[in-house]
Amino acid sequence: MEQNSEIEPDAFVLACPSRDILARLAEKWTMLVVVALQDGPMRFGALKRRVEGVSQKMLTQTLRNLEMDGLVTRQVFDEMPLRVEYELTELGQELVPLNQAIKTWAEQNMEKIIASRAASTRKGTPIG
Repeated sequence: MEQNSEIEPDAFVLACPSRDILARLAEKWTMLVVVALQDGPMRFGALKRRVEGVSQKMLTQTLRNLEMDGLVTRQVFDEMPLRVEYELTELGQELVPLNQAIKTWAEQNMEKIIASRAASTRKGTPIG
């Protein structure tokens, strides 16, 4: 009988692969790209315009990582000029409500958090 060498999922355990997955999912560009793609396929330029502030290099890296993780597909259309579209996979779609909830929470609570940060700074409380 074969022994099961798989690690029991527990992100609190240092060796658990879920930590790497959590780190990837917690990246701001990952979260924003997933939410941006929730309504369907987008071209690179449209994504870059939608996710303001992301550099071409970071967007490319983020999309490659999401594709490698099976969350995004990349489809190349043999047209002139070449057209490439990115779309969430079924697995990627599962992330949308989670990421949307975090994005919404951050937007709804940003004033409270900014005020708290300012108060902490005025008190001399070190941040970080």
